[in-house]
Amino acid sequence: MKAKIELGDVQETLLIPLYGRARDAAANRSVLADTRAIELVDAIDYDFTRFTGPSLPGSVLRASIFDQYVRDFLADHPDGTVVDLGCGLSTRFDRLDNGSVRWFDLDLPDTMALRRRFFTDSERYTMIDGSIFDEDWYEAVAERGGPVFLLSEAVLLYFAREEVEDVLGRLARRFGGNRLAVDTGGRFMMGHQDQNPVFRSIPARMQWVCDDPRTLEPIGLRLLESRTFAHPQKAVAGTWPWKYRLGLAAIGFTPMVSGYRMNLFTA
Repeated sequence: MKAKIELGDVQETLLIPLYGRARDAAANRSVLADTRAIELVDAIDYDFTRFTGPSLPGSVLRASIFDQYVRDFLADHPDGTVVDLGCGLSTRFDRLDNGSVRWFDLDLPDTMALRRRFFTDSERYTMIDGSIFDEDWYEAVAERGGPVFLLSEAVLLYFAREEVEDVLGRLARRFGGNRLAVDTGGRFMMGHQDQNPVFRSIPARMQWVCDDPRTLEPIGLRLLESRTFAHPQKAVAGTWPWKYRLGLAAIGFTPMVSGYRMNLFTA
């Protein structure tokens, strides 16, 4: 029997990147080769065909950039801890597990109830019911000690600037000396959501406008690098089909591309 969807408005957006990864996995040349995503889509009772447009391949390209941030961290700290804040139905642990990382996936209870139908905890992998805006999960993550890598992909965009800056400031203070990856969206992107096909089929809308990720530095973060789809890491670019690599580079100067950024900070 297929899994029924009972998710809040923002949580429902997790189905967009899931479907994007499934479509990518079925392509002749796949970026992520996430065949598990195909299995999940097939096992969920939901009309995924309502999702169309560039956000589907965009979610795959974004995931590959975030994946590389994690790979770089694990290359330096193979026994480190990774925390995916607002994980949805991500399969990132499956893709990047090096055999020694300690991994936590955190999301709201309704999302985790769905996630637990397909994933199970293990010695090095733990799912936590919770919110990125709460602090009760901090101790579990920090208990092991050592370097921690925090990431939050396509989550904070849906909240007000004051809420986002507050939580990022608290994360910076609690996990000082560690790295954090988040995506930011500029004014153009936020002002054209209704022209994006995926948003025509869901009620959630993004709120947080951040034209320059350096504006987050006063809350305790230092920007290490900021990338757009026109400037992925070299190792990542080599995995992208030419139509994305060349096409996005050609329009990289436009606010449609330059205003959406994947950022790596240190706290």
